[in-house]
Amino acid sequence: MLTLIVPICALLIGIGLLLLGTGLLNTLLALRGGLEGYSDSVMGLIMSGYFVGFIVGTFLALPLIKRIGHIRAFAFCAAFTSCFALLHLVYIHPVMWFLLRVATGTTLVILYTVVESWLNGQTAASQRGKVFAVYMIVNLVALAATQQFLRLAGADSFLLFALAAIFISTSVASVTWTRMLQPEVNNVARMKLSRLWQLAPVAVAGGIFSGLAMGAFWGLSAVFASRVGLDSTGVATFITVAILGGAVFQYPFGRYSDSHDRRKVLLAISAAGAVAAMLLAAMSFAGGWLLVAGLLFGGLAFAIYPVAVAHLVDHLEGDEILPGGSTLLLIHGTGAAIGPALAGFLMEMLGPQALPLYFFTMLLALALFTWRKLAVKVVDEAENPTQFVAMVRTTPTALEMHPDEHIQDETVPSEAPDSARTE
Repeated sequence: MLTLIVPICALLIGIGLLLLGTGLLNTLLALRGGLEGYSDSVMGLIMSGYFVGFIVGTFLALPLIKRIGHIRAFAFCAAFTSCFALLHLVYIHPVMWFLLRVATGTTLVILYTVVESWLNGQTAASQRGKVFAVYMIVNLVALAATQQFLRLAGADSFLLFALAAIFISTSVASVTWTRMLQPEVNNVARMKLSRLWQLAPVAVAGGIFSGLAMGAFWGLSAVFASRVGLDSTGVATFITVAILGGAVFQYPFGRYSDSHDRRKVLLAISAAGAVAAMLLAAMSFAGGWLLVAGLLFGGLAFAIYPVAVAHLVDHLEGDEILPGGSTLLLIHGTGAAIGPALAGFLMEMLGPQALPLYFFTMLLALALFTWRKLAVKVVDEAENPTQFVAMVRTTPTALEMHPDEHIQDETVPSEAPDSARTE
């Protein structure tokens, strides 16, 4: 394992520091917005800005990296991201915060693309699945660990914003210090939505509904936790537990789906997730039991998108994995951009418990759709299953690390030009 990690440790340290900063900032903004008197609907709109930027960034990332290279693109975007973190204190206004979230989402997607495309270029095809697993572990550990910095000071202090900016800035040092060669970058094509729907409608539904639910989770879970009476330490613990639940449970669910009809697995996970969301609403009145409900919900909700990706890949040819996965990611991002705004309006009208009720509605809708589609006869996935890979939030470039991506080399003629995969 060490021989696998050592060559890429600079990139892993860089992405870990980056996520320590941006993960802290995300939760911090939710808490600070409440102190500034922003309504839940306003906070939902502000948090939606990140995912709007996410969509924009997917179109800008590869052209920028091809123009100035991986290292300079990382330094360029990290510098702006660090500035954006501090500008939230310079201009405390909902419109400015929304614009800063859009800008942050745009630069972060470019930063993720730099690291993921670089990992692709440094990793042999036979090792990509393992590298991707290590990369996801770093993501989850960083996102969970950074919440604990909320114990150091309140959201009304300058310290935590400065700490977020420091983490983002120091991520540049690790990446620029490396002596690894920078790989070439190929553009990622996208498959038409109609084609994706024809191949795997359940995967499309999984992408959109998980985006609607998880976008609201990332944007408003801290708001929910603070509204039901948790202090900054309690909010940090709640979010940490939910993320760790996703880290612990999504892999066994995914591995189980490798040998079973993934539609049935998605049905079970989404239905159980809907029940967990109702438990989350009920436990919001029961103090410590809220953490148990958060653990269960996170463990189930985090598993939906990666199982949907694996289900999609089961129905794709080798040279369709990248374009198909890229389109599904764009669908997921669109849902994530809508989710916080929609959930925020509901929270303002119905109170904080509207957020878990919103989760319940999204996951139940996915369960019902999947149950309806189970009546449709499709190819038995158990005969040639895709290997499940745990995922949190990625870019289209990360799909090149999918362990079944080696099929592409066998199905695309060696003389095929790179332009065959461009947009």
